Amino acid sequence: MVDLYPPTSPYDSGFLDTGDGNFVYYEQLGNPEGKPALMVHGGPGGGAMRRPTRAWDPQAYRIIRYDQRNCGRSTPHASDPAADMGLNTTRHLIDDMERLRRHLGIERWLLNGASWGPTLILAYAQQYPERVSEIVIQSVMTSRRSEIEWLYQGAGRFRPEAWDRFREGLPEAARDGDLLAGYARLMESPDRSVREKAAADWLAWEDAVITGEPNGVPGMYSDRDIDARIAFVRICAHIFSNGAWLEEDQLIRDAHKLAGIPGVIVHGRHDMGCPLQTAWELAKAWPGARLRIIEDAGHAGSDAAGEVLREAIEEFKNRCPRSPGRHREPSKT
Repeated sequence: MVDLYPPTSPYDSGFLDTGDGNFVYYEQLGNPEGKPALMVHGGPGGGAMRRPTRAWDPQAYRIIRYDQRNCGRSTPHASDPAADMGLNTTRHLIDDMERLRRHLGIERWLLNGASWGPTLILAYAQQYPERVSEIVIQSVMTSRRSEIEWLYQGAGRFRPEAWDRFREGLPEAARDGDLLAGYARLMESPDRSVREKAAADWLAWEDAVITGEPNGVPGMYSDRDIDARIAFVRICAHIFSNGAWLEEDQLIRDAHKLAGIPGVIVHGRHDMGCPLQTAWELAKAWPGARLRIIEDAGHAGSDAAGEVLREAIEEFKNRCPRSPGRHREPSKT
């Protein structure tokens, strides 16, 4: 078992100006001269974790984590109805990753993330394979419409009472149509009470999907402050109701573009939110990827899943030369 490292706090933080009115928060931890690794959070709209990271060797890695557009500490925040969701698409988010890489003077970096994170990681790596050294992903979602339909409708076969409540959160006229589009409309309401209720109804469903899994955590999604809940749901509904602007099967179809990039895919056998089939298909299509199926895990992971992830992070830390990119002076925020 890989031991956890001492807690590591950021040595640098700042806001990346995207040039269109958005400012993306980022921070760096570990060794400024270490191997760069970008942590890509889930959600979409979940925000980067704020607690100290302990899975990464702070002497070997230069860890970068950031809040994707309109969530976490990035501005404008999606809880503000004035925030323009038209500027939050998969294309914008990929461009932000590449803009951040250039801003930090990094030549290549390891990419790590879970759930929605792998959608962005795969889309970015397929466009910029020369900028990616390795990939470590967990609880994989590629945002195919079939996956989105499963999460917000098909999984209702196992939680029919919770799914009925999710559906009934919409106006009656919208309940037999596109549920995600219906929620996206509610999340654009100028009435904050409407947005708060829609966010609560959406997150209650997300919680229900995960709670019944091995190691499921009650309130896993709804246990955040009200503005974070509103932003999370507004971004999720916006992106998923548009199929993440990806062609169906695009990320699996184009996985051959990842040839030469070593990857570890960690997926729980009992993942109700993102069923194992997607990770299985991705591993078959991605030359050089290794799939590790964790028998006691669902979407929330497990100790065994955490150990496998840490093993991959340890394996890759000395795999290739560290980035020769310039070293930035820490910025002040």
